[in-house]
Amino acid sequence: MPELPEVEITRRGIEPFLAARTITGVVVRHARLRWPIPRGLGAILTGEQIRSIERRAKYLLLRCSKGTLILHLGMSGSLRIVRATDPAGPYDHFDLRVGDVSVRLRDPRRFGAVLWHRGDPASHPLLSRLGVEPLSSEFNGPVLYAVTRGRRTAIKQVLMDSRLVAGVGNIYANESLFRAAIRPRTPAQRLSLPRCERLTTAIRETLQDALAAGGSTLRDFVGSDGAPGYFQQQYLVYDRSGEPCRRCGTPIRHLVQGQRSTYYCPGCQR
Repeated sequence: MPELPEVEITRRGIEPFLAARTITGVVVRHARLRWPIPRGLGAILTGEQIRSIERRAKYLLLRCSKGTLILHLGMSGSLRIVRATDPAGPYDHFDLRVGDVSVRLRDPRRFGAVLWHRGDPASHPLLSRLGVEPLSSEFNGPVLYAVTRGRRTAIKQVLMDSRLVAGVGNIYANESLFRAAIRPRTPAQRLSLPRCERLTTAIRETLQDALAAGGSTLRDFVGSDGAPGYFQQQYLVYDRSGEPCRRCGTPIRHLVQGQRSTYYCPGCQR
């Protein structure tokens, strides 16, 4: 699933082609995604000027003069910049046209979303309960410490709860906990303020390193130019079960938390 770095890379990739441009058309080939694409979206969007392209957690927000187009890549989606005349493939469900260029949503599993919201996007049901952005200045040790008080849930589950921290994702939660030397099963309320400060720093550094590497490409993700990411080549624990830890040599262990795979080093993480 595309996680925060992959969505941010997508945002940066499409921004030069869309910012301050006027939408000239919409093509809906398959409306039945995770939620149906709104009927009449083409009539709503055609002629709208795109004022900004933003990201909130794993959602892309194309702010227009009369509302916001909300996009989500789902489990296997990608947005690509193509010529408007390029033929569509079987998984190309939606095009947003700006002159002779299209932003094309390719989504083999159809878990993505294309939604329109006329009000403040922060009030949309999918966005209104999202927690703090992990790359924002508001995310720091004291904030994470406050969030974890009274929570017996494992710290990795807290990081995966978008109502508390928005968009870290499974891969980067694993990698961040390793960098912070914290075991993923540790009850969140047991973390001290210094450990929370260390963990917020590790999360920020992990996400920034992933951005610098173009994100992670495990199966489907590519950027808007079709290029894969390379952060998977730097994984310290994720998907390395049984392999020696790059720091201490102890075999990496695997367990399942909340139906998601967790990887950690029993030697480095306490």
